[in-house]
Amino acid sequence: MAQTKMPKGMTKVFSGGHTLLYKLSGGKLGSTMSGGQIALLTTIGRKSGNDRTVPLIVVNHGDGWAVTASYSGHDVHPAWYLNLQKQPEADLTIAKTTHRVRARKMDGDERTETWDRLTAAYPDYAEYQKVTDRIIPVVALEPVN
Repeated sequence: MAQTKMPKGMTKVFSGGHTLLYKLSGGKLGSTMSGGQIALLTTIGRKSGNDRTVPLIVVNHGDGWAVTASYSGHDVHPAWYLNLQKQPEADLTIAKTTHRVRARKMDGDERTETWDRLTAAYPDYAEYQKVTDRIIPVVALEPVN
């Protein structure tokens, strides 16, 4: 079995540093990883009520985008995904442009097709799925009008 889980503490450090670099450079630095496009997702913390920002690989999906809640293959969902379950509206920043979005979990053929595009953009996602028993969620981020 593949061992791709990054320790949770390292995930937070890496994510925080990546977010800071992205923000300070207006998305000029940290906007890609292994060929995938990176955006910053800002959710409202379900416990704290504070803004929480994480860098995520995104792919285009309809009029919006899609992301996956891989959490490096950990057996629990990432906090940002749990935050979206409580408050599905969030901000998605791509380079210097911020979009208000509403999150929706994908199922069935839509999930499968989008998962395939996400794993094409970042092949490690397929490895993450191998090291966890949970089905890694795929989330549509649709623009709020």
